[in-house]
Amino acid sequence: MLSIHGDDYFMKQALREAQKAYEEDEVPVGAVIVFDNKIIARTHNQTELLTDVTAHAEILAVTAASDFLGNKYLPKCTLYVTLEPCIMCAGAVFWAQIGRVVYGTGDDKRGFMRYGRELLHPKTKIEYGVLHEECSGIIKKYFQEKREVI
Repeated sequence: MLSIHGDDYFMKQALREAQKAYEEDEVPVGAVIVFDNKIIARTHNQTELLTDVTAHAEILAVTAASDFLGNKYLPKCTLYVTLEPCIMCAGAVFWAQIGRVVYGTGDDKRGFMRYGRELLHPKTKIEYGVLHEECSGIIKKYFQEKREVI
């Protein structure tokens, strides 16, 4: 029997990745890419681990999904990410021509929507606010703990 999962299910998977990042003392952002109702990429921020400012969850997910499908274009894929992508990640999403982006919570300081949806491919659909409380909660907790240490 084929199981069809919805946005909440896939965002929960992205949240699991964000939790891994949190436990590794990375900014807790998680991402999964879905093709044909299956997760083909599952990642989280790894900028500290890889000593690479470009190792955002979205970038790593695009690379993994492209490798899995053997194609640099991902128009039939959906990216689920816990935090609104930054402009660097929006550029990667644009070039990969991802069909749909679903994010949990906005990023007023660094999110691509500060500059407009035009940063994504014209055919890319956007959804936001999926599991907003959970997605914003892990980010807030992480940065609150960082402020307490200082």
